[in-house]
Amino acid sequence: MRIARSLALVLLVTLAFGQMPSPLAALERLFTVRPAQAEWFSASFLQQVPVALVDQVISTLEAQLGRYLGVRAEDNGFVVSFEKGEVPAVIALDSDGHITQLLFLTPRPRFAGLEQALAGFRELPGKVSLLVLRNGQELAGLNPDEPLAVGSSFKLAILNALWEAIKAGKHAWSEVVELRPQWKSLPTGILQDWPEGSPITLHTLAALMISLSDNTASDALLSVLGREQVERWSGQNRPLLSTREAFVLKNPANHGLLERYLRADEVARRRLLPELDQLPLPPPTLFTGGPVAPEVEWFFSTRELCRLIEGVADLPIMAINPGPVQPKSWQKLAYKGGSEPGVINLTAFLTSHQGHRYCVSATWNDRTVLDEAHFISLYSGLLEILAGLQ
Repeated sequence: MRIARSLALVLLVTLAFGQMPSPLAALERLFTVRPAQAEWFSASFLQQVPVALVDQVISTLEAQLGRYLGVRAEDNGFVVSFEKGEVPAVIALDSDGHITQLLFLTPRPRFAGLEQALAGFRELPGKVSLLVLRNGQELAGLNPDEPLAVGSSFKLAILNALWEAIKAGKHAWSEVVELRPQWKSLPTGILQDWPEGSPITLHTLAALMISLSDNTASDALLSVLGREQVERWSGQNRPLLSTREAFVLKNPANHGLLERYLRADEVARRRLLPELDQLPLPPPTLFTGGPVAPEVEWFFSTRELCRLIEGVADLPIMAINPGPVQPKSWQKLAYKGGSEPGVINLTAFLTSHQGHRYCVSATWNDRTVLDEAHFISLYSGLLEILAGLQ
């Protein structure tokens, strides 16, 4: 269910707060009375978003998802239903009933069955890997043994190594380490902005690594555990790069070092790692466009990721951030995803209300900017099908 990227999937303006007399009715009106009227919106909203753009977004949703059916309340927002799917929405009104905030989230397509859900993944350009396991048996697969770049989903390997060390009594969740400057990486995350020497438990590092995909937290744990210990879980990724090392290698200013690294074997690559530690991080803006040095990544098959997430699925930190998973649709969930320009992976380990255990891992790579919202939409639709299976 592709939504035009120029609309960025969202129409978001938050400029005023107040009472909300009837947000559900205001949302319904947008789909039942056309065209939208300027008097429905606050002046501050209209300064940012013209009425014509509101109509354009709604028309695009209807073109992709079919006839409008209705609106219902869900959690802290609403869901707009269509013939072919539904769209979570957030709306806020001022005390006079004018719309001050309007947000349409990633659509959740409604598929007729598993085969239709899988068809969308097959049609994607580039390389795609998908694996659906049900109670340990393969229910569906698309190149499930092909290693592809998975972004921050590699942090599942670090968490497995940590959990193994804790169970063996070598470390403890309550163990405290002081934040070191050499651990600081680029966002995502928050720890890169914390003061050096801040005391942090291993549990906090792990929770931030999984829930916020905090790069500094993952590099800290990689250092505490030791690269060789984590590599027992990292498959072909040897040496397993820290996020800081990967960012430095991707920096165009270090192109010569990158060429040496790519030509080297594993032993020679390990010898180059101290050189990376001496170089500064590139600016974060380097990674806001298209793919940068895609050869420098973490490569896992979806089958490997299913094994990794199953090993830590029962840890409570795995459910802090459910990602595209709808918690109410599942009895229990564990989720980790990863992305960078040209790369996206979504991996979940789920227990249905019928008692079935699923792993659903999907990866997409291409040498251009990906329509991540479309991929997430396909994944969400697949999960809805699985949640209803008996």
